[in-house]
Amino acid sequence: RITRQDLMRQREEYFHLRGGQLLRNMMSRDNNIPFMLYDRDQIELATNRFNNMSVIGQGGQGTVYRGYNLDPDNNPVAIKKCKGFDENSWSEFTDELLILSRVNHENIVKLLGCSLQFDVPILVYEFVPNKTLYNLIHIQTDQSIRTMGIRLKVAAESAKALAYLHSSLDHPMILHGDVKSTNILLTNNFIAKVSDFGCSKIRTADENYDVVKGTMGYLDPEYLQKFKLTDKSDVYSFGVVLLELLTRRMPLSVEKVSLASIFQEAMREGHFLELIDTEILHEDNMGLISDLATLASQCLIMTSESRPTMSTVAEELRRQMAGQVQQDQGVLTELI
Repeated sequence: RITRQDLMRQREEYFHLRGGQLLRNMMSRDNNIPFMLYDRDQIELATNRFNNMSVIGQGGQGTVYRGYNLDPDNNPVAIKKCKGFDENSWSEFTDELLILSRVNHENIVKLLGCSLQFDVPILVYEFVPNKTLYNLIHIQTDQSIRTMGIRLKVAAESAKALAYLHSSLDHPMILHGDVKSTNILLTNNFIAKVSDFGCSKIRTADENYDVVKGTMGYLDPEYLQKFKLTDKSDVYSFGVVLLELLTRRMPLSVEKVSLASIFQEAMREGHFLELIDTEILHEDNMGLISDLATLASQCLIMTSESRPTMSTVAEELRRQMAGQVQQDQGVLTELI
């Protein structure tokens, strides 16, 4: 019979084997990190022992539960139970945790803490109350909340978040590795929050490793050939997200034909407007649609070196946003 003492001993063993003490020591040296190490009991209480009724999402990287009781105000959190985790990766994982805990950006889902007292990593994130960009594009039936302005705003904010991961001076380069519309969450005010860093890999500028499996339809073709993930792999995947926003088509058709290849051919032949979502295809948007289509096409260039950086993409979208605001103000002035 397993006693409570045995369970406590096992938890402590897990904690030390997972590098918990090292993480705790590093956190105590850096008081600026608002990062929590949760006990097993806290996580089990928060998820009602990982009750299926608490599940809010599932994917290749693990299962996400809505959790409570982890702070005095009982704010909801998202608790991710990872799966398919390599036992030999714990040392690297705890190093990455410390770096990811420093990530602080309004358009990135905040990693609040973790638990190292289970056989797999348990990650605790801020809870984002609305749904995903995928839901907005492909499922939502209310066209009024899928305007050109909202689409551009979500694209610009998501690009800004990825650019921060790639090039902020606060931390080494962080590669997302699985950029897609289901990994961009939206708040009630349609603020974009890039999520799911289960695939994230931290790299110095000259390191490229065979590390992740992303999602078909979004995967950089060069990554599929060389098995080297780079910042330009995220750029390619973001280009596919831009196409989803412009066309409301799935990244892969039922026949497994990629939206990216169809779109690039249409761009070469000059009839890409046939692919654009009719909800936004009207005269006032033509210049913006053409600019966004060109940007998406650049992100989807087969040779990664020829693609723009995420910072360049974010700056272009910021410029488009500013232009859209000026255009809207001009219309209002005419009406007045």
